Amino acid sequence: MAQLTCKNLCLGYDGYEVIHNLNFEVNKGDYLCIVGENGSGKTTLMKAMLGLITPVKGRILTDGGLKRGGIGYLPQQTAVQRDFPASVWEVTLSGCQSRCGLRPFYNKAEKQLAEKNLEKMGLEKLKKRCYRELSGGQQQRVLLARALCATQDILLLDEPVAGLDPKVTSDMYKLIEELNKKYDITIIMITHDIQAVKYADKILHIGDKNFFGAKSEYLESDISKGFAKGEYNG
Repeated sequence: MAQLTCKNLCLGYDGYEVIHNLNFEVNKGDYLCIVGENGSGKTTLMKAMLGLITPVKGRILTDGGLKRGGIGYLPQQTAVQRDFPASVWEVTLSGCQSRCGLRPFYNKAEKQLAEKNLEKMGLEKLKKRCYRELSGGQQQRVLLARALCATQDILLLDEPVAGLDPKVTSDMYKLIEELNKKYDITIIMITHDIQAVKYADKILHIGDKNFFGAKSEYLESDISKGFAKGEYNG
């Protein structure tokens, strides 16, 4: 059963539709890359999946055992966010806020979850470091740990390797792949990076023509021309 389904989805602002009649579904354990031209509506779609904007038409349905609040989000970082004056531990633990309800404090289980996710990201030795003192790759790992504190179901990642050097980018992709394969976490990633495609099993291309299907089908399709065809090696 699908965890997330978009049916005849139309999204837009001020009467202008950015996305029209989009249909796709995401199952437990999928690794979906969302690609397309600039301005095609990829980030708008992600906002809709998070419930931050309301569809103009159509529906976004969740099921398949997806828990309430079961979507974790790693947004593109701004300069202000990179300079956030908090410890690695504080940033990671803040991912548990939605679990607290009306409690003004984190309980033992939530702190243990934060510890576990720091270990998954290889950050346990940096726990007391100030977040803004870390490298770009380390900061992205902290934000992944934070997102994992919010959910173990689906992670939405918006350009997670933007601004990272090639070695750190490769390490980040391998880490995300491990979350998907080893921990069975569903990955939905917006990307402009051709290298990201090789890790996915499904592709959603948004543009003048939309495509949703298996990676192999996408790479053989005409719609992939200009993004992947002739460039992808994997």
